[in-house]
Parts: sequence; C-alpha cells; structure tokens
Amino acid sequence: MADPPAFTAVAAAPAATPVASAATPVAPAAPPVAPAGGARAGAEPSVLPGPYPVGAYAAQLRRRLHEFARVQVTGEMWGIRLGRARVYFELRDARGALPCSMWRTDFDALGLNLADGLRVVAGGGCDYYPGSASASPSFSFAVSELRVAGEGDLLAQLARLRRQLAADGLLDAQKRLPRPLLPRTIGVVTGERGKARDDVLAGLRRRGWAGRLVWAFAPVQDRHAAPRIVAALRDLAAVSEIDVVIVARGGGSLADLFAFCDETLCRTVALLRVPVIASVGHHTDRTLIDDVAAVCCSTPTHAAEAAVPVDCRAARTEIAAFGRRLQHHGRRAVLERARALGHLTRSPAQHVGRQRRHLHQLLRELRASARRAGEDGRTRTAAHLLALRRGAGRARGSDALARRRELERLPLALAAHDPERTLARGYALAQDRTGRPLSSAAEARRAGELDLRFRDGVVPARVQERP
Repeated sequence: MADPPAFTAVAAAPAATPVASAATPVAPAAPPVAPAGGARAGAEPSVLPGPYPVGAYAAQLRRRLHEFARVQVTGEMWGIRLGRARVYFELRDARGALPCSMWRTDFDALGLNLADGLRVVAGGGCDYYPGSASASPSFSFAVSELRVAGEGDLLAQLARLRRQLAADGLLDAQKRLPRPLLPRTIGVVTGERGKARDDVLAGLRRRGWAGRLVWAFAPVQDRHAAPRIVAALRDLAAVSEIDVVIVARGGGSLADLFAFCDETLCRTVALLRVPVIASVGHHTDRTLIDDVAAVCCSTPTHAAEAAVPVDCRAARTEIAAFGRRLQHHGRRAVLERARALGHLTRSPAQHVGRQRRHLHQLLRELRASARRAGEDGRTRTAAHLLALRRGAGRARGSDALARRRELERLPLALAAHDPERTLARGYALAQDRTGRPLSSAAEARRAGELDLRFRDGVVPARVQERP
C-alpha cells in the first residue's frame, strides 16, 4: 500500500495571523483499487486516492501542522487544568476557540496569577498527537510564551456590574438584615444531586439543629440556571416561616459559576426580606452573589454553620448541666432552711431570751451614749458662748473707733477726686459744642469750635492755626 501524498498548505506572512488550509491531497495517478471484501459487487470504485494507513496519514498531518508559522494569538483563558507535565486551557473570543497546552515547568516559571476570563497573549505553534490503537488523537496550540494582555471582557463586565451594584447601595442591604440566633425554618437553594446538598445536611447535623428544612432545587450551571434560582429564591421568601436562606454550589471555573453573577439574581438577593447566606465555589472563587448576600461562606458546610450560629448539641448539654446544678442548689437550700427552722422551733424561749438580753444591752448603751453626748454638748456650748461674749466686747470698743476714722477719711478722698477742685487750681476743661470732653489737640483741631470750662464759667473758643 502506497504512502499518503504530501499535503499542500499556505502560510501567511510572519507579521499577520496565519491563515492555513489543507488542500485536497495530490497523488500520482494510480489504477483503481479493487473494492474491499465487504463491498457490494458491481459498485463503482472511488475516485479518491488511497486507501492509506491511518497512522501514516496522521504522521503526515502532524508534520504539516508543525510546518505552520509560529505566531502569537490573543484571547480569554478558560478551563485551566494543571497536569503533572503539561497545563491545558482554551483561548476564546467572540469568533472561535483554540485548545492550548504548555509545559508545566514553563508555566510555573512565569509566576503569573492566572484565572478564567483573563485576557492573555500566547506565542507558539500548532501541535498534533496522532494517537494510537488505544489512545485518541488530539490537536492543541503548543504555547511557548505567555503574558497577560489585560482584563478579559467577562472580568471587566463583572467589575462594571459590581461597581453598579455598589452605587445602587445593594452590597449592604442584606448585611443590615437581622439574622436569628436559632432559626426554626431554613430554606436551601442548590442542585438536587450535587454534593453541596450533602454538605449542608452534614453542617446542620454537626450543629445538632432539629428545625425544619425547605429545599428548592434548581440547576446551578447553565444559561437557564439564573432564572430558575431567582424563582426559587422568590418562592422561599414568600414563605413567612422561613428565617434564613442558603444558596449552595460546589467549586468550578468562572464559566461554571457565571450563573451566580447574573444581575437579576444579584438584585433579587439584595432586595429579599430574609437574609441569604451564599456558598458558591471554594475559597478562591468569588462571584457577585457573594458580594450582595448577607454572609459569604467558603463551603456549604460553613454556610450551614453560619445559618445556625448556636451549637445546639452543646447548648442542650449546657442547659441540662445547669438544670442539674440548679436542682442540687435548690435541694441544698431547702435542707438548710429546714434545719434552721427546726432549730428555731426546738428552743423558741431560749431564742427570745437571747434577743431580749441583747435588746436590753443595746438600750443601756444607747442611754449612756445619750448622756455623754448631752454633757459634751453643754460643755462645748458654754465655751462657745464665752468666746462670743468676749469677742462682742472687743468689737464694741475697736469697731466703733475704726468706723469713725473711716468716715472721716472718705470725705477727704472724695474731695481730692472732685473735678471742681481741679478747675479751682487754675486748670480748664476743653469740650466740644455737645459737651463731650476733648482729650487731645487732634480732637480739638477736628472740632474747630469748642468751649473752655473754668471754675467760674464757660468761655467759647475757636481753634486757629498759627501761620
């Protein structure tokens, strides 16, 4: 059997993205091949060359793909999978997708924090694994260099929506709702067959909670998931007995969790009357429902524990122990009271006698204390009265003389400050026409006309500057 013919391919210029197409294989003219054993007798032979061994054809295809020009491509990273030897992911944009692979050592050496939705620039070329009898073939774009080009369209969209929700005040609405310490009824929105359901039940069993659980099953990963989750949340919020709602889902890529970034879902959660506890993804995953919910938990188990903050099993044990202690103390108090009453009933006369003697002793002490206090008071009063009499005698003699001298001094002081006496000594008082005193030459110049007041009368005057 002949080898497969060589492929023909067209590679674009190095400066542009290559456009390659594999043309129909060209083979030298060959006589028609007889039909296979199972072919219908009399059928016309195929005009296509061959048949060729599939391994040879796959090897020729691989060689041709390797001849394609090595280029740089840009797109958003999705579905990152870390293997032992290689890292696998896809580059996507609005027009298509390209499977990519990269050696794990080269990927780790980059030291980049890559995530789904991040826009990158990847350099490399086409690679093809031909497979074998027990392994499937695969095509990938072998990446040899990788760098971050900027935030992807999806991440930018989420950032814009997060800013819009914050501007509308929806990131804090749920966090202001009061959460019950021990809810009676809990609603849960999750997948019917997901592991998150078992994790929620395990968390509630760990708390020892024995309340009522209302399930609202909904798809948690596809384009129909967000409307179904919104409907489930509204149905649970309409039940007045429900105190808190848990939204739970396991981990995954950002594409898998994108239903929980829906704007309608986030606004619905923010405006619900009951607090919502979100547990979507794992520790490193962050969706928009985590931002608007009352509480964000890393796992469904932690969400169940957050819904029931009290450890009911430990609380029951503590209450039982407190009841036993209270019962023990109550019994002991009753016994002590009974002993005291028994002692009092056995000797009432003796007790009354002791109390009478005690009262008599207190009465005697009170009388003696009153006598001592009265005598001390009379002594202090007599001494105080004597001191007052002596002080009054001294005051009558000295105070009268001092007051007389003070009265004689005051007229002299008043006369010394009398303005008329100043005028009598030859001074004059300058006043304007309204009678206001003028205290400086500048004021006299401004007034122009003034009155000079002497001891015996007032003389009008006019200010005239010397030439």
